[in-house]
Amino acid sequence: MTRTSQVVVIGGGQSGLAAGYHLRRLGVDFVILDAQTTAGGAWQRTWDSLHLFSPAAYSSLPGRLMPPQAGATYPDAQHVVEYLADYEKRYELPLERPVRVLGVHRDGPFLRVETDSGTWRTRAVISATGTWWRPFLPAIRGRDVFGGRQLHTAEYRSPQDFAGQRVIVVGGGNSGAQIAADLAHDTELTWSTQRPPRFLADDIDGRALFDAATARRRALDAGRTDTGGVASLGDIVAVAPVREARDRGLLKASPMFTRLVPGGVEWADGTRAEADAIIWCTGFRPALSHLSPLQLRGPRGHIATLGTRAADEPRLHLLGYGDWTGPASATLIGVGRPAREAAREIADLLQ
Repeated sequence: MTRTSQVVVIGGGQSGLAAGYHLRRLGVDFVILDAQTTAGGAWQRTWDSLHLFSPAAYSSLPGRLMPPQAGATYPDAQHVVEYLADYEKRYELPLERPVRVLGVHRDGPFLRVETDSGTWRTRAVISATGTWWRPFLPAIRGRDVFGGRQLHTAEYRSPQDFAGQRVIVVGGGNSGAQIAADLAHDTELTWSTQRPPRFLADDIDGRALFDAATARRRALDAGRTDTGGVASLGDIVAVAPVREARDRGLLKASPMFTRLVPGGVEWADGTRAEADAIIWCTGFRPALSHLSPLQLRGPRGHIATLGTRAADEPRLHLLGYGDWTGPASATLIGVGRPAREAAREIADLLQ
């Protein structure tokens, strides 16, 4: 069976919901297809201790402030899940789940969206699948010989799973620092980073990061000197657990090792560290396999965009994958503006 909608939004997390909000305000017919069984997007899958970088009021989608969480300046992931579930109900967004999109194809004046539960014909597609579903693991010698447990950020849940073990956390970004801080008290921890960790000033949170990302995009758009954006401030937001572990001397980073061995890891000088588990906090890549039939991806895997619109397919918009689809667009507060721009462009296309 083939169904029709003016716009198909792929992904029911924060970016898909923001797109739906603006499409509804413009009176556009749309549907949101979500592969998950319940509301909340990737926030349902995070580790237990994860909290936002910003207060609730600065972590909101368009039209609806996130309510504060009792007893917490920075809300936890479950609070975000509850907020997103309320958001989609409040605006009566037309979600269908679980629906997994298999591929988007050109079909004359339409795009054809093939799913595991049927086909959709549409005039435009917004891809809002994010990155969480595509963890990145670096190529490193010995990955197949290490005898312990290996997992990615996306699979980590709680320090109780590793109590008393020798654990190596790899990665000098926010997830690496937060998970290392989580494990620093009850494990024999080695924190391995590509370069010395760069902590942001203790008083900087997500509000300042959003402002920095926005200022950088405006400067680039105006042809001015690149401000450096968030990267110019540092790599790690010093949230409370990270500050505590750092100040107690529990977050001491080691250089990146060169290979894995059966019982652990080895550095270039032959030094070794034994390990029961390695947690790879090495980031994510955009989850774009459903767009492969359109043959739009460049040599680095990104699709060239003009704003949120695919440069070589004007019926396709990409939302929430990072700064290349809008400044801070992978954040709750940052996705609102590019979502509005995408919805407006699509409304104009449909006229």
